[in-house]
Amino acid sequence: MYSTYIARQAILDRHSQTIGYELLFRDSTNNQFPEIDPDIASSKLIVENHIHGDIVAISMHKLAFINFTEKCLINKYPLMFNPESIVIELVGHVHTSDRLLKIAKFYNDKGYKIALTEYDLDEKWDAIFPYISLIKIDIDKINPKRLKQVTPRIKPHNIKLVAEKVETSLQLQSLIEIGFDYYQGFFYHKPEMIEGQTLAPFKTQMLNLMSETFKTPLDFDKISEVISHDVNLSIGLLKMVNNVATGTQVELISLKQAATYLGEEKLKQFVSILALSKLSSEKTDEAAKQALIVGKLMSEIAKTGVFKEISEFAFITGLLSSIETILSMPLAEILSSMPVSHLIKDALLDGDSLLAELLRLAKDYIDGNNEDMDLLLEKYQLDKTQVQSAFVDACRWCSEIDGAFSH
Repeated sequence: MYSTYIARQAILDRHSQTIGYELLFRDSTNNQFPEIDPDIASSKLIVENHIHGDIVAISMHKLAFINFTEKCLINKYPLMFNPESIVIELVGHVHTSDRLLKIAKFYNDKGYKIALTEYDLDEKWDAIFPYISLIKIDIDKINPKRLKQVTPRIKPHNIKLVAEKVETSLQLQSLIEIGFDYYQGFFYHKPEMIEGQTLAPFKTQMLNLMSETFKTPLDFDKISEVISHDVNLSIGLLKMVNNVATGTQVELISLKQAATYLGEEKLKQFVSILALSKLSSEKTDEAAKQALIVGKLMSEIAKTGVFKEISEFAFITGLLSSIETILSMPLAEILSSMPVSHLIKDALLDGDSLLAELLRLAKDYIDGNNEDMDLLLEKYQLDKTQVQSAFVDACRWCSEIDGAFSH
């Protein structure tokens, strides 16, 4: 029996709203495909090992972009999925053929969105335009400015353009001007630092609120006071209590009572999640969600085994792993204003500690850095299938609390 392992990368529109994720399927821990036809291996494993609920959870109820070779398409693997939930990425094609056109028409007629990934601007691809919804352009291989010469041929078919490997906001602006609709890679790189930027008072307050969750024991009076200054935070707290109090009716007379009812562990998570959501903007929403998944994944891995001794720091460390991107400020500067444990600071600043290794493992898994991840799995004698299961659970959990990110 073979297993597959999933990484993912967000695809965003020009307003930095996530429209979907490309799911990057990996093979076994020895980084080799099993002895089956390599043309169908990836998608065969998708179908055999991932129930639809997993795909939906991992892609956060957004579109899942999945690579399918021609043989996969002939074997009708995409029909296992709801056409509204996936985008079929055509891979392994250097030219069109009558068979490819028939395949594309077949899936288009059934309502599936199709993305062309090997586009080289040549007129040979024009014949497939009526059947596809997107064209993905690797901007490292094709100068985006060359797209202007083929736009008149693409535009009548209402095909959306996706730019891959976008690394800076300067690139993003240029690509918007050229006419690209979607962008991949922007949130997975170091942020551009803005010299002299300072935090607005409200964001300072949110950082202070998050900082309160690092303290032991918790100061329920202080936390409830800060929450009371924001209507949305107050409503969120009351909703959280309602969710926790399943089957019982709780009559609350104060925010402190609500905070106390939740208990320390749930309150810590609730406060840090809402504070993070208030710190993020539309442009950093994806980074904030990614941080939640990293934190949850770290805390799940740390429930057993060697990482158990640092489990109390796992969630907060993951949560702060994207704070640099969210605030567009140097990480060291942000941490200097927060009463964070030296273990957390060390892990976030690329230290050499057990917590830092756990953070690297979680990030390597999510980003699909198989080689580095496999070394860590071997070093700490971890089962990759357990990490996969924890990742799916983290995605599902993040999806359930997605309402916290409504601005």
